[in-house]
Amino acid sequence: MAKNYFLEILAFIAILGFCAAFLYTSSTLEGAEFAGSDNVGSNLIAELSGKPVESFTPLVPQWEPPSGEIEACLFALQAAIGGIFVGGVFGYWLGQKKSMIVTKAQ
Repeated sequence: MAKNYFLEILAFIAILGFCAAFLYTSSTLEGAEFAGSDNVGSNLIAELSGKPVESFTPLVPQWEPPSGEIEACLFALQAAIGGIFVGGVFGYWLGQKKSMIVTKAQ
């Protein structure tokens, strides 16, 4: 039985390991803050170039939504579209696998 669910068990153990590592490091490090990669990258570029962060402008102007609710809605929509795409790919692969099994049985 465990052989049938080997990948699921392995994924579950990996998720538990990542959660344990996150909780351990966040509880032992004092004064540590989570900074997004945008902030860290911008600060590093500013440090290397000697220019303040405010002087950098993006190459392509970005639209900013008028409120946080719209931004959250667009993020949820993006996540839903991505989930539909990933589910469609996995469903297609599963359907192909099942059709091969059916054709081999006949």
